[in-house]
Amino acid sequence: MLDIELHLKELLLEALKQLNQDVDMNNIIIERSKEKIHGDYATNIAMQMARVMHQAPKVIAEQIVNLINDEVVEKIEIAGPGFINFFIKQESLNSLIKTIIDQNQDYGNSNYGNHEKINVEFVSANPTGDLHLGHARGAAIGDCICRLYSKIGYDVTREYYVNDAGNQINNLAKSIRARYHQILEHNDNYPFPEDGYHGEDIFNVTKQIIAEVGDKYLVDSEEGFEYFKKRGTALELKKLENDLDMFRVKFDVFSSELKIRQDGGVERVLEQCKDYIYQQDGATYLKTTAFSDDKDRVIIKSDGSYTYLLPDIAYHVNKLERGFKLCVDCLGADHHGYIERMKSALQMFNYPRSCLEIELIQMVRLFKDGEEYKMSKRTGNAVSMKELCEETSIDAVRYFFVSRAASSHLDYDIDSAKKMEASNPVYYAQYAHARLCAIMEQGKDIPLDVTGACLVEEKEKALLKILAEYPKEILSSATTRSPYKITNYIQKLATSINEFYTICRVIDRNNIAVSSSRMALCKASEIVLKNALEIIGVTAPKRM
Repeated sequence: MLDIELHLKELLLEALKQLNQDVDMNNIIIERSKEKIHGDYATNIAMQMARVMHQAPKVIAEQIVNLINDEVVEKIEIAGPGFINFFIKQESLNSLIKTIIDQNQDYGNSNYGNHEKINVEFVSANPTGDLHLGHARGAAIGDCICRLYSKIGYDVTREYYVNDAGNQINNLAKSIRARYHQILEHNDNYPFPEDGYHGEDIFNVTKQIIAEVGDKYLVDSEEGFEYFKKRGTALELKKLENDLDMFRVKFDVFSSELKIRQDGGVERVLEQCKDYIYQQDGATYLKTTAFSDDKDRVIIKSDGSYTYLLPDIAYHVNKLERGFKLCVDCLGADHHGYIERMKSALQMFNYPRSCLEIELIQMVRLFKDGEEYKMSKRTGNAVSMKELCEETSIDAVRYFFVSRAASSHLDYDIDSAKKMEASNPVYYAQYAHARLCAIMEQGKDIPLDVTGACLVEEKEKALLKILAEYPKEILSSATTRSPYKITNYIQKLATSINEFYTICRVIDRNNIAVSSSRMALCKASEIVLKNALEIIGVTAPKRM
């Protein structure tokens, strides 16, 4: 597969080497030219080298151009103060069509990661209620990161950390116990715990428990409380898993905080870090300032209970002991202070800081009818992920939730997400795919000319250049954990497809040769657009 931008970089690198200049390829910038007169691709490398070589950029550009003679390049021109413009032979671009069609869903994949093991933990919502919009955005972004890592050759494990120990689970059990009494005794006045969970799902879980055990635990007991805790957690977790499955997100591993505690993970942390532990005011502190943290952290409160940090350290050590070279945590933006304290703690175990990366994901605001929309009409509570997907669509939620950088706040307009018109980027992209499928169906009797021999129009060439960018976009999106770059690419590709369709008549039975080339270009475009949509978990419909 010819990567034209990479090929041009290699040509420039070799020319500079002949000029006794040692340059990092990553510092060579190749850009697509915006104007036809400036060729297909351009570089400012001559201006970059002016200070090093102590020559005028135009002089350097002339030296570089004189050293390049390549079968892919039709001609090279120098423009302005020293820009180098490359004009690519049409047949070089056309060769991409066969590559894409042959490789199909593998086009753009690479072995960059060399099968290195990466763990991506995301969502990890407490099993105490419905997934909210923050969880939904974390699910969409985390899942896309995993899909991208897999595309470039990493061995990726998707992991959900279940906080099934601690106060939140005790509060869950207390809430179920209260609803259990209220339902069976027909007593709405039965006291509900102050920190209890009031969601509709607690009613549903309680009703399921009643269906399973009847009034067995109507007389309060430790046995009953433990049952409510264990069974309630299991039912809530199963519901979350089902909702995530609906959202096209699957996990390889569900790790249990309770199991890590039971297996002695916390005790091992305390033993390993004993040189960094001290007592103050009845509490136990971890001296994270010995590394990069701004202050020491409490790990055991004065009442003897653990802060969340202590079992979290045990959990991260557990992950690293499983052989992962990199652990990526996708967390809510309120975890900003978490980064340094966890990196510091892992350094106590002689792990490098680089073994943990944390993506902080900003929250989502809903808008409807021009106003912020906070409350569910069905439950009176905050709108859940499932409810939002029902209100708009899974495709819309997934697309919009990854369309901005994780560090950026996201406003989701329900009305816009439901529009079936070009202003809706999801509809725009899917319509472009459906249009290509319709063309392929209409012209299914026309053979595909994968050589693209008759492609000479500028819109054809422009589309080919965007298709050529796809492998680079995947690599860039994956290595920077930036799924939004894929949605940007999808919009660019969809626009180019629509411009090509408007200008170039694809099916012309009076000119089969041209139609054959254009049909092949349509097929290649359909493959790439479908692949890109699949990365963000959005369907590629054949009809709309």
